[in-house]
Amino acid sequence: MNYDVVIGLEVHAELKTNTKCFCSCKNESGNEPNTNCCPVCVGLPGALPVLNKFAVEQTIRAGLALGFEINKTAIFERKNYFYPDLSKAYQISQLVKPICINGSLRVGEKDIPINRIHLEEDAGKLVHANDGSTLVDYNRGGVPLIELVTEALQEPHIETADEAIEFLEKLRQVYIYAGVADCLIEKGQMRADVNVSLKPKGSKEFGTKVEMKNIMGFKSVHRAIQYEIERQRDILDDGGKIEQETRKWDDDKGISFTLRTKENSQDYRYFPDPDLLAVEIDDSIIENVKNTMPMLPQELKNKYMQEYGLSEYDADVLLQFKHVSDFYNDCLSGYNQPKTVCNWLTTEIMARIKTETGAGPILISKQNLIWLMKNVDDKKINRLSAKEVLSQIWGTDLNAEEEAKRQNLIIDIDTSALDGIVKQVVENNANVVSQFKETGDSKILNFLVGQVMKETRGKANAGDVMAKIKDIVNS
Repeated sequence: MNYDVVIGLEVHAELKTNTKCFCSCKNESGNEPNTNCCPVCVGLPGALPVLNKFAVEQTIRAGLALGFEINKTAIFERKNYFYPDLSKAYQISQLVKPICINGSLRVGEKDIPINRIHLEEDAGKLVHANDGSTLVDYNRGGVPLIELVTEALQEPHIETADEAIEFLEKLRQVYIYAGVADCLIEKGQMRADVNVSLKPKGSKEFGTKVEMKNIMGFKSVHRAIQYEIERQRDILDDGGKIEQETRKWDDDKGISFTLRTKENSQDYRYFPDPDLLAVEIDDSIIENVKNTMPMLPQELKNKYMQEYGLSEYDADVLLQFKHVSDFYNDCLSGYNQPKTVCNWLTTEIMARIKTETGAGPILISKQNLIWLMKNVDDKKINRLSAKEVLSQIWGTDLNAEEEAKRQNLIIDIDTSALDGIVKQVVENNANVVSQFKETGDSKILNFLVGQVMKETRGKANAGDVMAKIKDIVNS
């Protein structure tokens, strides 16, 4: 039987704030366990939460970046469940009136509808020791977390694992550019719950939903979705019934297994938190967030293509990582050659910073890169020499100009001297020149250019040398 695949995503991202959601503890990763916590975020009796205003503003910022409506009144509820890393046995979250409602994100040719973004507190972290014991680190407990939930409509919107990953990648990009979250996946700052159901092709009735919780990494999300689609298809094809349940994805084994079954979809017993008043969000707060919103990826892409004349491919490469895009804009402020700067960043720089999980820092100053680009364009240093200088100064405090001078790479050969060298090389390689005239083989021409570069110790400009050789050969 043919099936429609319906995929829903619940995406958690830790907000970029100085302090936690309901207390003044630092929102900071990498510290010693249980050093960023207090009676409020570990849930001691009598400790009262105080809402972080900036966390609310960051949630509004995330919503506006995705075209959400902002609820003028938002309410916090207690979501009741017990896990070892949730010390008070409930999580402060939102259900009835979240801060953001009715947004969307474009994926390919589709606008994927999003039901909500709500603000909640994160749980702590379990640490499994080598001796088999499990410890709890509450540093992450109480960190402000936004949860985005895609809309569950009759028609499937996210239908494949590939579409789900594209959605997550674009969402991550929007969050980072908006300044809402860093979304460092390797640190657990962005995580996804995945809901998968299958229904007969064209049916208006949903199939039974299966949820997989807290999947880390986009590759893992892709594998988990593919696995679950095949698992459900096999059960249905055999005449079986899908059980509504929560499953755990084991990425090492490439399988999922049952965590718990659900009699119904809602088993958290939400009720309004008696310690927190409703949040009134007036127009002035929304306008202030709008006015401080940085340029988002689509706006920057339009600017790069329309104002700077870049191709869509080049614009997408630059925007893939925000620090690369920022560096590009910084370089343009000192050397207004959009295509030249783009070419250097998308080739020489990206080759050095691209990693399997993202991109590392750019280890050259704006001033040094501008000097290299400008002097290549002015034909005072050739491209190969500039790349050599880039390699030498990468990750150091060395100065590009001083390094080029130290290596004697600055082109200081005058035109008449170069003309003489080119003429001599052509005369000394008469047979090679004849072959070039007969075949037009570019490799032969490159050989002659190489001979001239050797004679000039790399100080000539390769483009000029090639043009001079062609002039002599064709005359």
